[in-house]
Amino acid sequence: MNRKAVQVRVHGRVQGVGYRLWARDEAISLGLAGWVRNEQDGTVTALIAGTEAAVSTMIARLWQGPESASVSKVDAEEFDAGSLPAGFRINTP
Repeated sequence: MNRKAVQVRVHGRVQGVGYRLWARDEAISLGLAGWVRNEQDGTVTALIAGTEAAVSTMIARLWQGPESASVSKVDAEEFDAGSLPAGFRINTP
């Protein structure tokens, strides 16, 4: 099984709308590992790792977000998947 990891930054109205909790639940449902956190500039950053198909699905879902979010941009860059812990968590900055 090929593992893939990406670090993603989500722009738009993504803080104060339950985005991190939603993202964690979506990631867990896809069997992904990693974390999600709010950034001081109002964006949300996530590190997601798993199968290529699950990571691609998660990136597509990040564009949607929870109902009260409004996503304007999602930037993703490859990340080394070698040292990620199991599970998916919400990090605090």
